[in-house]
Amino acid sequence: MFREIVSLERAKKILSEKFIPKTVGVEEVELLEAHNRVLAEDVKAPFNVPSFNRSIVDGYAVRAEDTFGADEEKPIRLKVVGKVNMGEAPSVAVKPGEAVEVATGAALPEGADAVVMVEYSSREADEVLIYRSVVSGENTMKIGDDIKEGEKILEKGEILEPRKIGVLAALGLTKVKVYKKPKVAIISTGPEIVKPGNSLPLGKVYDINSYTISAAVRECGATPVNIGIVPDEKEEIEQAIKNALKIADAVITSGGVSVGPKDLIPKVLAEMGEPGIIICGVAIKPGKPTTIAIIDEKPVFALPGQPTSALFVFHIFARPILRRMAGYSNREEIPSVKAFVGEKMFSARGRRTFIMVTLKREDSGRLVAYPVPRGLSGAITTLAKADGYVEIPESRQFLDLGEEVTVHLFGN
Repeated sequence: MFREIVSLERAKKILSEKFIPKTVGVEEVELLEAHNRVLAEDVKAPFNVPSFNRSIVDGYAVRAEDTFGADEEKPIRLKVVGKVNMGEAPSVAVKPGEAVEVATGAALPEGADAVVMVEYSSREADEVLIYRSVVSGENTMKIGDDIKEGEKILEKGEILEPRKIGVLAALGLTKVKVYKKPKVAIISTGPEIVKPGNSLPLGKVYDINSYTISAAVRECGATPVNIGIVPDEKEEIEQAIKNALKIADAVITSGGVSVGPKDLIPKVLAEMGEPGIIICGVAIKPGKPTTIAIIDEKPVFALPGQPTSALFVFHIFARPILRRMAGYSNREEIPSVKAFVGEKMFSARGRRTFIMVTLKREDSGRLVAYPVPRGLSGAITTLAKADGYVEIPESRQFLDLGEEVTVHLFGN
């Protein structure tokens, strides 16, 4: 079939025009299972937090006016009429000239409006000497000081990190509505690949892509569905993709996208409906044979078979789409850092070139990027050693030693 090699910018534009990522639904999950999920609705506080006036230190609950003038030389003497531990309801009230011993987090007894820290007091039997005055509200947290009833605490689209889950727990919630995780079917093709765990005959290699892509899919907030290894036979590939489209929200294949007689993925996708293939070749290295189709309103990303190329193309094209489908916001898709080139890096003529790099921190604190050795797209060590990649535009032949560059990081 005819291939029109397009620039990276053109490919991204085509993809954004042909496919608008949408979430795949909403579900309610237990709060303990909500880590890194995306909120599907605003959360408002059902009550005040705290719901009672409380002490934020160990000490003595007092009427602030009873402590005025207290100092080291002339302490104020108050009668201790009780004690309140954390989690207890006060059984006494504070009257003029009285104090109640309180623990950090304990409810303030009626009549008290401040707390004297234990460090500024000394106990004598049923009395306490106060060596420092306090003002009303000092060392206390009032009802609603943290969260007010009806206040919007978290917004739709926020990622539920541990601290946010803690906020929800503070509101007494045990379940929360989040966006469903999109299902992503993963298919590996090629006569040379074998499932890990089986014996490895001469000339064969283990299936790497199913595992690296599955892990990358999970990082996007999606659920991988591993279809397995499919032979390089047109009918079997077609059936595997059709089955994948029935059970998943997106499909990712690896291998079979070049120009050889057994590279059948583009041929199969071209016959599977409109709009079908929208991209069939991108002027980048690695990843030139990248093919993308839209079938049954679902994206199909056909990645190169070489492991490094496959993972790289996934990060460039599939990752942003899958994150949007999982409900993540429109913020920066791929984290990045600034670094300095530690070794001259050359480009491929006429193509946007991406070079896998490893990052090292010099004693001076400067971050330096070095090209990963054996940087062929099929080298397994490139995958393990790379922290990210740098980009060389088509208009440049190399990145010079000492030049400041942006390193796009793999993972989070």
